[in-house]
Amino acid sequence: MALGRADPDFARILPAAGPLPWRRRDPGFPGLLRAICGQMISNQAAAAIWGRLSALPGALEPAGLLALSEDALRGAGLSRPKVLHVRALAAAVAEGRLEFAALRATPDEEAVAAIAAIPGLGPWTAQVHLLFGFERPDVFPAGDLALAAGLTHLKGLAERPKPKALAEMALAWSPWRSLAARLLWHHWRHATGRPAGEAP
Repeated sequence: MALGRADPDFARILPAAGPLPWRRRDPGFPGLLRAICGQMISNQAAAAIWGRLSALPGALEPAGLLALSEDALRGAGLSRPKVLHVRALAAAVAEGRLEFAALRATPDEEAVAAIAAIPGLGPWTAQVHLLFGFERPDVFPAGDLALAAGLTHLKGLAERPKPKALAEMALAWSPWRSLAARLLWHHWRHATGRPAGEAP
């Protein structure tokens, strides 16, 4: 593994944690909708909300989601801010302001900026979509707390790096930063004894 040769600490993860589950997301509207569900909550809570939301009639299409009442969306477990966020995403897609086909061919930084321009969809949500939906090879969501915690544990750091410092450290793993993120999430789940479950 080239990443393990570049940083030997990564070569220790799979022998200890086992095979890496290769998670994917829908590259279109449903995948980004699912990323919103996962913002700032545990994987287990996000999975429960997603299960309820995705079961609502029409929820996985922009027009269908916009037709759902706030009560229905809140009943699925979305907070009031997240109701606004998913509706903002649905409106952007329905109105053609966000086109997934075009995004697929857009460079990483521009794609992140286009997604993050929608209210409630910051860089973390955009980067997670590029990583799991588009399967881009060199994306690293440096604002992710689990990534910082996993790296701190893996390398025995004295303190958890802040997002800017983590992003700078991740430059050493380019062009495999997406794999580095997947491995760090995998390592942190193993270290904390949490179920593998759905990725961020």
